[in-house]
Amino acid sequence: MTIAKGDKLPDASFKRFGADGMIDVSSPDLFAGRKVVVFAVPGAFTPTCHEQHLPGFVQHAADLKAKGVDAVVCVAVNDPFVLKAWGDASNLNDAVTLLSDGNGTFTKAIGMDIDLAGPFLGVRSKRYAMIVDDGVVSEIMVEDNPGAVASSGAEQVLAKL
Repeated sequence: MTIAKGDKLPDASFKRFGADGMIDVSSPDLFAGRKVVVFAVPGAFTPTCHEQHLPGFVQHAADLKAKGVDAVVCVAVNDPFVLKAWGDASNLNDAVTLLSDGNGTFTKAIGMDIDLAGPFLGVRSKRYAMIVDDGVVSEIMVEDNPGAVASSGAEQVLAKL
């Protein structure tokens, strides 16, 4: 099943680094009572993700928050150590929280997994963005081509808010 507008997100657990080391983040803690923009990338440091998708959300984080967004998070099927290095290299300044779905459990549960074994990436996430209100998807934009940011960028999310 692929997640759709109006669906409640499944319970999931993510990992991220904080000031005191690795932290577990549960979907109820992340989404309950909050408006959250979630975007997903096929892989940290990959050209489109690193040069186009993430920078747009960093650049527009204040604009998103001005429209009532409580948090902007990026989910990737990468380990938390890679995401920490990506965050450090990307000068996030708390604009975006990077969440590791290292085993792809959440990604598979919402039907957003994609097999990118051909280019040696393995099973990853489709590129998408969604607006989540109190755990329920209010908007979702999925890219047909994982190498492009046409409908899931920060500007498109802002237009939906």
